[in-house]
Amino acid sequence: LEGLNLCTSGSATSCEECLLIHPKCAWCSKEEFGSTKSITSRCDFLQNLIANGCAGAIENPSSSISVVKNVPLSSKGSGQTHLDVTQITPQKVALNLRPGDQTSFRVQVRQVEDYPVDLYYLMDLSLSMNDDLDNIRNLGTKLAEEMRKLTSNFRLGFGSFVDKNISPFSYTAPRYQNNPCIGYKLFPSCVPSFGFRHLLSLTDKVDRFNEEVQKQKVSRNRDAPEGGFDAILQAAVCKEKIGWRKEASHLLVFTTDDVPHIALDGKLGGLVQPHDGQCHLNEANEYGASSQLDYPSLALLGEKLAENNIHLIFAVTKSHYVLYKNFTALIPGTTVEILHKDSKNIIELIVKAYNSIRSKVELTVWDSPEDIGLTFTATCQDGLSYPGLRKCGDLKIGDTVSFEVAVEARSCPTEDTSHAFTIKPAGFRDTLEVAVTYNCLCGCTGHAAPASGKCSGNGTYACGLCECDAGYLGARCECEEGASGDMHHAMCREAEGKPLCSGRGECSCNQCLCYESEFGNIYGPFCECDDFSCARYKGILCSGHGECHCGECKCHAGYIGDNCNCSTETDGCVSSDGQMCSGRGTCVCGKCQCTEPGAFGETCEKCPTCPGVCSTKRDCIECKLFNSGRLADNQTCQKHCKDEIITTVDVLETEDPNAILCAYPVNNCVMKFTYLELASGKSNLTVLKEPACSSAPSAVTIVLAVIGSVVLIGIILLGLWKLLVTIHDRREFDRFQSERSRARYEMASNPLYRKPISTHNVEFTFNKLNKSYNGTVD
Repeated sequence: LEGLNLCTSGSATSCEECLLIHPKCAWCSKEEFGSTKSITSRCDFLQNLIANGCAGAIENPSSSISVVKNVPLSSKGSGQTHLDVTQITPQKVALNLRPGDQTSFRVQVRQVEDYPVDLYYLMDLSLSMNDDLDNIRNLGTKLAEEMRKLTSNFRLGFGSFVDKNISPFSYTAPRYQNNPCIGYKLFPSCVPSFGFRHLLSLTDKVDRFNEEVQKQKVSRNRDAPEGGFDAILQAAVCKEKIGWRKEASHLLVFTTDDVPHIALDGKLGGLVQPHDGQCHLNEANEYGASSQLDYPSLALLGEKLAENNIHLIFAVTKSHYVLYKNFTALIPGTTVEILHKDSKNIIELIVKAYNSIRSKVELTVWDSPEDIGLTFTATCQDGLSYPGLRKCGDLKIGDTVSFEVAVEARSCPTEDTSHAFTIKPAGFRDTLEVAVTYNCLCGCTGHAAPASGKCSGNGTYACGLCECDAGYLGARCECEEGASGDMHHAMCREAEGKPLCSGRGECSCNQCLCYESEFGNIYGPFCECDDFSCARYKGILCSGHGECHCGECKCHAGYIGDNCNCSTETDGCVSSDGQMCSGRGTCVCGKCQCTEPGAFGETCEKCPTCPGVCSTKRDCIECKLFNSGRLADNQTCQKHCKDEIITTVDVLETEDPNAILCAYPVNNCVMKFTYLELASGKSNLTVLKEPACSSAPSAVTIVLAVIGSVVLIGIILLGLWKLLVTIHDRREFDRFQSERSRARYEMASNPLYRKPISTHNVEFTFNKLNKSYNGTVD
């Protein structure tokens, strides 16, 4: 085993202690074992003990299993006697366990065909179930017909319940003693309240079931919850009166339309005594302790149902389905179905629930010891393994499923202790009994020799060691305690107050015997030194360049430092150009530490931002692409340019912000390239295929360019002149218009203007026909 040796580090002082450390630890009982100058651990892995020469005297017990009873699985139920029907195999197993050593066995389960069925019908007869009672008066005949399609051996029983006949659960006033329905207009007559009444033991005469149902009348209680859990418990534990058969499947159908009272509800009626889980049916087959005991708890119900292999079927109305569904999670082997308000679907409900029960197998464990660990792995009909699962579903009658059961003892109990536990499928009568014994003692312990000469006559020799009598000590009990004993102990201490033998050995009389260690050697007069407690570098002792001596690294030549990780060699710091760290750093412990900003690489040879980097890359381009330059002449191109990746392109892209653009002249042209350092440590050089060259312009081009420039300038000046003149004319015209608008006279009043027609008035007087006239002649 790799890593820490649990066996030797456990400091076991006896064979039994060794076996408890780990299931792989073994003990060497050989007398002469190990070195005389050190203590070789007798507790170690088996292969180590054999390698150290202890073959043939090793105590290494292991867990074992034996099948005591293994009857094959049956295929059919009713055609055989109940003693011959087997639904689980094996039936008895004996385990001998060593703590921590896990062992396992396989369990197979099969639900046989045509298995006998006992069905007990437990009905709520409170007032609200009156219509349900009418609908089940012929239930026995119809139910038997349906169930006989599933089994040829079917029996049916009947019981009823209401609630405890005490206040505040029922009407207890004298006027309600014989008829609690007095004054209730909807249903004026009913029977007194009762806790549980067993009416019909299990029988194959279904007509008797019909007769008992027809005799029944409903009752009335005060509060809504019913006392159904009292009835369930009595139906489960009163096996003789109910008539449960050992060889049959047990079905208990519980029908109600309300919630149940549970444990501690009885305190409302002054009932403080918890339910004892016993049968309390009196001679009249009624629950006689109804007014003395509290309602049972869910845990008690689950225990008694499982103990008597009873499948409980809750047949409840839809409004209470969720509550009873939650109950099924707390009571193993229980199912719940929705009952119509008038119970018309009760037969379909029972058949469906029975098929559901028969379609699954779940293992339960009884009386499992606390120091035993159990792990289940189910292998269902699909052939797949489900670790941690102890149940299978979607089964058909006759299907076989298997479970791998791993068992491990966590500790050793007191001597000669044995335990037993039971594994059984929920609702089955078949069980697997597992007997457990513990393998915690070594065989050599039984051959212990008191006052053995091997122990100087002062101790008991057992399993290779001496257990000294009181007053004696030493590996062979050769030293005596007292004043001389104190002296012996003092000689095993490095200084006053320090532990004996530095806590890494045993003081035998006056000498330290150092323990052996899987990490190396422990030595020194006080076991104070070792060869494994020195400084490490990257997990390697003394970096692999030195030896560990008493906690200090002694470095080999060429190395220094506390952990010998610093080399004094400088060859690894010389760059390809012969400089120490390329002139950009210093050599420390054989490695370059770059001091130039932006420089990196093993010899600081890479530095995109350093001056002169373009000229360095230029040499590689010239030697690799054109086989020219100083590197090509020196035949050192491959050595200096091994990390350069050169790519030629027609057009150089310069969009990458991390790329550095370089250029150098080549025969009146310019060679351009970009330089980019990659994460791999290599350099990516992208170079133009051809240098960029420029040509001289011709004389004609120059003359035409000058003429064109002159003409263009003339046109521009002419346009400017025209623009200025236009602006001036517009300003003058605007000013004229302004002055004209400010003139003080009109056109019609011009003093120089003369009309073309003149008019003159002449005054005269004359008589005509004795009439005088004054007028004017034009």
